[in-house]
Amino acid sequence: MPSFSRSLEQALHRALALANERHHEYATLEHLLLALVDDQDAAAVMRACSVDLDTLRRNLVDYIDAELANLVTDGRDDSKPTAGFQRVIQRAVIHVQSSGREEVTGANVLVAMFAERESHAAYFLQEQDMTRYDAVNYISHGIAKRPGASEPRPVRGVEEEPEQQRDSRAADQGNDADKDKKKKESALDAYCVNLNRKARDGRIDPLIGREAEVQRTIQILCRRQKNNPLLVGEPGVGKTAIAEGLALKIIRGEVPEVLEDATVFSLDMGTLLAGTRYRGDFEERLKQVMKEIEAHPKAIMFIDEIHTVIGAGATSGGAMDASNLLKPALASGGLRCIGSTTYKEYRQYFEKDRALVRRFQKIDVNEPSIPDTIEILKGLKPYFEEFHKLRYTNDAIKAAVELSARYIHDRKLPDKAIDVIDETGASQMLVAENKRKKTIGVKEIEAAIATMARIPAKTVSKDDAEVLRNLETTLKRTVYGQEKAIEALSSSIKLARAGLRDGEKPIGCYLFAGPTGVGKTEVARQLSSSLGVELVRFDMSEYMERHTVSRLIGAPPGYVGFDQGGLLTDQIDQHPHCVLLLDEIEKAHPDLFNILLQVMDHGKLTDNNGKQVDFRNVILIMTTNAGAADMARNAYGFTRQKREGDDTEAINKLFAPEFRNRLDSVISFGHLPKTVVARVVDKFVLQLEAQLADRNVTIELSDEAREWLVENGYDEAMGARPMARLIQQTIKTPLADEVLFGRLKNGGAVKVVVVQSETGIKVLGLEFPDGPVKPKPEKDVAAAAEQRARKPRAKASSPAKPTSAAPRRGGGTGGKAGKGDGGGKAPDAPKAQRSVRTVPKVPLTKA
Repeated sequence: MPSFSRSLEQALHRALALANERHHEYATLEHLLLALVDDQDAAAVMRACSVDLDTLRRNLVDYIDAELANLVTDGRDDSKPTAGFQRVIQRAVIHVQSSGREEVTGANVLVAMFAERESHAAYFLQEQDMTRYDAVNYISHGIAKRPGASEPRPVRGVEEEPEQQRDSRAADQGNDADKDKKKKESALDAYCVNLNRKARDGRIDPLIGREAEVQRTIQILCRRQKNNPLLVGEPGVGKTAIAEGLALKIIRGEVPEVLEDATVFSLDMGTLLAGTRYRGDFEERLKQVMKEIEAHPKAIMFIDEIHTVIGAGATSGGAMDASNLLKPALASGGLRCIGSTTYKEYRQYFEKDRALVRRFQKIDVNEPSIPDTIEILKGLKPYFEEFHKLRYTNDAIKAAVELSARYIHDRKLPDKAIDVIDETGASQMLVAENKRKKTIGVKEIEAAIATMARIPAKTVSKDDAEVLRNLETTLKRTVYGQEKAIEALSSSIKLARAGLRDGEKPIGCYLFAGPTGVGKTEVARQLSSSLGVELVRFDMSEYMERHTVSRLIGAPPGYVGFDQGGLLTDQIDQHPHCVLLLDEIEKAHPDLFNILLQVMDHGKLTDNNGKQVDFRNVILIMTTNAGAADMARNAYGFTRQKREGDDTEAINKLFAPEFRNRLDSVISFGHLPKTVVARVVDKFVLQLEAQLADRNVTIELSDEAREWLVENGYDEAMGARPMARLIQQTIKTPLADEVLFGRLKNGGAVKVVVVQSETGIKVLGLEFPDGPVKPKPEKDVAAAAEQRARKPRAKASSPAKPTSAAPRRGGGTGGKAGKGDGGGKAPDAPKAQRSVRTVPKVPLTKA
C-alpha cells in the first residue's frame, strides 16, 4: 500500500493539533486545509494555481474560530477526524495506488478534497478560482495556472539515482612490464601467474578457516605418485582461496619441509590459447610450460576451472587435447597439479574420463557454516575497510552473513556475504564525499541485501514488527465481513514470523475454504500488499490434466520443452519472498498435491534440471470452494439457521490426510452478512471515483441510491460479485455514454439518485448539478452542534453558513442503508456515527 510522505504526516498531526488546541470534538476538513497551507507539496500546488495563501489562512482561521465554536468540549478527549476527513485521506490513497505511485503527498490530499463539494474547505479554494483540474494539471504535467510558475517536473518528483559510477580498481601493474620482457625467455612467466610473488606483494587476501581442506591438500602434495589434489565444490565456497592460501603458508614457512621451497604457478588458459593461429601452436606452448615446471622440482601448477582443459586445443574429430597432454606427467608424479572445478562440471567432464579422474585425488569443499563465515569476514574486514576508507561494525558483519544466508539463495557462503559488505562499501562511493558514512551498520547492510535479493527493504528491516502489528487492522480495512478468517490468518502469520516455526518449512501454508465472492483471493492480494511482497498467482483450472502438471516444474528429459524450465519453479526463483496463491485448488489434478507435499514439509522443490528452488520465504495460500454447496443449503432442525462447519466433510473427502496434515491452518470464510454490503458499495464507488478522476469527473452517491444498491445487489450465495455487476450495469454503463459523447465529455460532476421508471419501479438515475456547490458543514459537525444546542447548559451558537438540503453521500451505512451520519435522534448521533462508520480511521503513520 502507498505510504504517507513525511511532510504529509506532519500536516495530519498539525490538523489534529489545531483541533485539540481549540478543544474541538472533531477535526474537520477546514482544520486539514489549514494544516496543508504549511505543507510544501500542497502549498506549491496552491501557489501555482494563483491562490493567495495568506488570505486563505486568514479565512480558515476566522471560520474555525467563529463557525466551529459549537464543537468546543471540556477538553478531556482528543479530537477525532470526521467522516469527510477520513474519506479525503482514503480517496487520496486510492488515487495514488491506482496511478502506480508509492507515496501519498499533501498535493494528493488537496486534490481529493475537491470531491467534498459541499464543504467549506472546497468553497474557500473555489472562491480563489482554483479548480480540481488546475491542481491535477500542475501535478501531472507541471503546467501552472499562474504565468511563470510552470515546472518541467511534477511536484512530487521521482527520486533519481546518480548515473555516474566510479570505477575503483587496484592498479597493480608493476610486474607487467617485467613479464613482457621475459615472455620469450620463460613460458612460466608468459602463461602463468606466480602466486608466491603475489603473496609476498600483499595482493592475496588471507585464508581464514578451511584447516581440514588445506591439510588434506598438503598431504596429497607430499605423495610420491598421483600427488594432484582436485578441489570440488559449488561456486563461491572458496576453492581458489585455498590454493592462494597455500601460497601464503609456503612463504610464511607453515608447511612441511618437503614444500618449504615450493612455488605455486596459476595457469592462465586464456593467455595460453590466445594467438594460436596454426595447428600445433597450443600444444607447443603447453608442452613448454610442462617442461619448465618439470625442470623446476619445487613447482606446483594450479589450474582454476580445470574442466576447461578437457577439449581445449582439440581439432575437429581429433582426440588430442590439453587433458591428454597432461595425463602422462600427472601419473608419474613429475608434475604436481592442483585443480578446481564445480560439481556440475565434475559430473559432466571428469566422470566421463575415468583415466583423468584416477590421476587426481578429490577433495570436497563444502559451504562453510554461518559462524565460520562470520570469522572469515572478520579476517577480511581490514582489507575492505582500507579499500573503501570506512569501518564495518561487528553487528554489520554478522548481519551480512545471516541475512545473505536467509535471502540470497542463488549463491553460496562466503562469496555472497563478501559481496554484500563489498557492495555496501561501494555504495558510499556514489555519495558526495562530505556526506559519506564513515561507519557501516546493520541498516546499510539491510539496504544492500534488499537490493541484491530483489525483496522490499522493509522485509528485512526493523519496521517489519510494525507491519505485523497492524496486519489485522490493515486487512479488515479492505476486506469486509470476514473478521474471523482475518484474525485466524494474521495470528498464523505472526506465529510464523515470530520464529516459532520450523526453519525448513515455508512461512505458512493455508487453505482458504468458502463460497464464491466472499474475499478469499482478495485477502491474499491485500496480504501481499501489506507485507510488501510479490503476489504469484496460478489458476489451477489450467492444470486439470495429468500432463499439464509437469509445466509447473518443467518437462522431463527427452520431452519437448525440457530446457525451458518450470513455471512455478522459475517464478519462485525470481521472487524468492512472495505470496504464492494457488486459486481453485480443487480443480487441479491430484498429482499436483503430491508435488506440494515436499514444498509444505521441507520448503524445497527440484525442477527438471535438478536445481533446488527454495520455498522457505514463501507464504503458500490455496483457495477452494469445496463444501460451499453444502453450506448454501438450509440447515436441518428448528434451532440452526445456518450451516457452520459443514464444509469440513467435503474438504476431508477431497484432500488426502497427508496433504491436510501439512497445512498450518484451514481458514473458513463465511457468507457476507447484509450489514457489511453497504461498505462494499462504498469501496466500489471509491474505485469508480479513481477511474473517473483521469477524465476530471466527480461522482456522488445519494443515500437512497446506496440503499437501492444494497437491496438489489445483495446475494448471500454469490457474495460481492453481483454487486460489482449491478454497479457496472446501472451506473458505469450510462456513465460511459455521458463521458464519451454527453455532458461529461469535458469533465464535470454527476450525482447518482433513485428515480421512478415509466413502469413505476424505482431505478437509478443520473443528475448533473449546475454551478458551484454551496458549502455546508459536515454531518459530524452538524450533529455535534445540534446535540450541544439541546443541552440546557450549552449556549445557543450562531448558525453555520447556508446548508444544502440535497442528499449527499455520508460516511457510509452499516446495518441499515440510506441513513446518513446525521440521521436519527440528535443525542444519539455521535454514537450512531461511531457504530456505522464505513471508512476506517486513517493511521497517521507510514504503512
